Amino acid sequence: MSQTHRAVAIDGPAASGKSTVARRLAESLGLVMVNSGAMYRAVTWQILEEGIDPTDSAAVLEAMSRMKIDCGVEDGLSTISINGRLLTTEIRCAEVNDHVSKVASIPEVRERLVAMQRNYLEENDVVMEGRDIGSVVFPDTPFKLYISASEAVRAARRARDGEADAVAKRDAEDSQRKASPLKISDGSIVIDSSDLTIEGTVNAAREALMKLGWKD
Repeated sequence: MSQTHRAVAIDGPAASGKSTVARRLAESLGLVMVNSGAMYRAVTWQILEEGIDPTDSAAVLEAMSRMKIDCGVEDGLSTISINGRLLTTEIRCAEVNDHVSKVASIPEVRERLVAMQRNYLEENDVVMEGRDIGSVVFPDTPFKLYISASEAVRAARRARDGEADAVAKRDAEDSQRKASPLKISDGSIVIDSSDLTIEGTVNAAREALMKLGWKD
């Protein structure tokens, strides 16, 4: 890990609130917020756009070898472009929701994107959220949080956002995959957001960071 820049790793299951917490936390600390899941979603969107079967690993990797993937920062938030197209709301569509776990389970896909995630630390202090940030991307950072919530609460949040993917199914896919499964990494402080407001969860995250030795 970089000697000059720090990483706050936030992991957790789908709809636990980790993206919102990461963004608010980054804003309050003056850090760059990186959504690692957006990278996997962007690759999945491009795979689907090309009409490739997401379960065909060889075809996915062949297509990915042709992709020009650019990661950047705008207004303190990470951006992702593929073949010159900046991808934003389109990667949140139902079809991407249904297939992103399949694409993300391919080891070579994760290897390429993890390298790009680590590159952010070369120039910025970051808050990065995902499912393997504390265990794989930045295993040596002392600043690890795991944001959780009950399945019922997370399903309700998905529904409010207009997304209908099955939370339990996504949990199983993320936790059981062989490549970088979702887990609570060693040294993480767990925050259950089930009964907390966004503000309350962010405050809990800040308090946890201070316990882990964070200094502004």
